[in-house]
Amino acid sequence: MYTREKQLKAFERLLDIMDDLREKCPWDRKQTMESLRNLTVEEVYELGDAILEKDTEEIKKELGDVLLHIVFYSKIGSETKDFDIADVINSLCKKLIDRHPHIYGDAEAKDEKQVKENWEKLKLKEGNKSVLQGVPQSLPALIKASRIQDKVAGVGFDWEQPKQVFEKVKEELEELQVEVEQNQQDKIEDEFGDVLFSMINYARFLKIDPETALERTNKKFIFRFQYLEQKAKENNLDLSEMSLAEMDKFWEEAKSLKL
Repeated sequence: MYTREKQLKAFERLLDIMDDLREKCPWDRKQTMESLRNLTVEEVYELGDAILEKDTEEIKKELGDVLLHIVFYSKIGSETKDFDIADVINSLCKKLIDRHPHIYGDAEAKDEKQVKENWEKLKLKEGNKSVLQGVPQSLPALIKASRIQDKVAGVGFDWEQPKQVFEKVKEELEELQVEVEQNQQDKIEDEFGDVLFSMINYARFLKIDPETALERTNKKFIFRFQYLEQKAKENNLDLSEMSLAEMDKFWEEAKSLKL
């Protein structure tokens, strides 16, 4: 690991390179905050993939890409004289100190739950009109549901036991089944959403990240289906003409293999 001096030197080098690119590279010179936005989202997802794969070398590279975007936005901000990288860092430092009075002040926080409760109360004191104000509208629905539940739990709006949440899951499933039997399409969608929301809440009580759990299942399914495709090809079989029993034979084989 590098010393603090070398870490700061590396960051200074990055800032110098960003200055060069912004001045001399036609592509970098053309970019705006708006044009970078989608690229930033993509980089964050690539970082997420690397974390799920536990690929530390790839995590390092993707963190670099995310850091580049932070420096890039800050460079653009300095050109319009709105803010620069020092403003970004100082603003973050102030927020971290203000939001951790149990470290930098006289408040107490005995556990993670109390830290979260203090955090949400502090944000309301800072001017947030709602606990949910900080949940980005553009978040994917599954992640948004998880963040919503985290935030309201932070101010005490929560179940007490996992068993209660599971009972809610069963209740929502029963309500969904009623609408399915009555063939009420708009109500089916509403109840299906309620089932998903309650399952995401249950995941929180089980200390499982629902996004990670679903992505692991996606990867598992892809692996098994591609194994099925491979075996069909090796046996000169056409998937569209195979019976479910024939496909299931290869599927079960795939289940016995590790990703």
